[in-house]
Amino acid sequence: MNQDFEKVKSFIIGSGPAGYTAAIYASRANLSPIMYQGMEPGGQLTTTTEVENFPGYPEGITGPEMMEDLKKQAERMGADIRWGVVTEADLSQRPFKLATDDGKKFMAESVIIATGATAKYLGLESETKFKGAGVSACATCDGFFYKGRPVAVVGGGDTAAEEALYLANIASKVYLIVRRDVMRASKVMQDRVMKHPNIEVLWNHVTDEIVGNENGLMKSMTHARLKNVVTGEIKEIQVDGFFLAIGHTPNTQLFKGQLDLDEEGYIKTQPGTTQTNIEGVFAAGDVQDRIFRQAITAAGSGCMAAIESERWLQSQE
Repeated sequence: MNQDFEKVKSFIIGSGPAGYTAAIYASRANLSPIMYQGMEPGGQLTTTTEVENFPGYPEGITGPEMMEDLKKQAERMGADIRWGVVTEADLSQRPFKLATDDGKKFMAESVIIATGATAKYLGLESETKFKGAGVSACATCDGFFYKGRPVAVVGGGDTAAEEALYLANIASKVYLIVRRDVMRASKVMQDRVMKHPNIEVLWNHVTDEIVGNENGLMKSMTHARLKNVVTGEIKEIQVDGFFLAIGHTPNTQLFKGQLDLDEEGYIKTQPGTTQTNIEGVFAAGDVQDRIFRQAITAAGSGCMAAIESERWLQSQE
């Protein structure tokens, strides 16, 4: 990366609520941001059917429609939004050097990282088939749609326990599928799960297949086929919703060895800010948020990143 550089004040890596919001604010601040959308333009919300908990949409909206709205708004403000993936990022000195899969090279005065995190799935073909039609990786996002209906949660850690407890107050019944005979969750979370009358723990079980109805684009799961890892016995549970709670993988491979990451790979930011350990590099959204992982919190941190980037750039002049 040493020739034909395009110079930019603000370079945004990744889209989704954090990236698009950062682009809106950076554009309004006359930073002329360039955004590369990444492998999944619009982020995880593009795999979500209905979004009902984002302010300003009283009737709800689909994830793809909402992301298209945010993209249009960013473009109207002047953001230069491009297809493609950032393949190289040299953050060792300013201006930061970046390269993309379309062969372009950039020198950026500041960088906002909004590459998100990818939910871990089991890897079943049927799981992919019913994603967004019963299968979800976010109980807070999609639990409301299963009010009074039976659901299942897969996982044995604190996240799984939290999701099961959250859903237990919405769904008619919650099956918690745990592949071992013990949970990894903290003692207090295990106690809450075991005491809740609406939760049934299925120990030593793994998911064999998701089964449902298919009618063209209209799909809906009807039950899950489970296997007992000790006896080999097959068991079917009638559920309308199937929630994965086996963790997320932050999309930070590009920044390993340059940015401070926590033990799970999330970017560490200074408390109350989006500033990373490298001045002029900011992180927003799920790539630095292992707790909330909501569209609204991602958008808020995108706003913070753009404002902090603008102020930092002013301080350097």
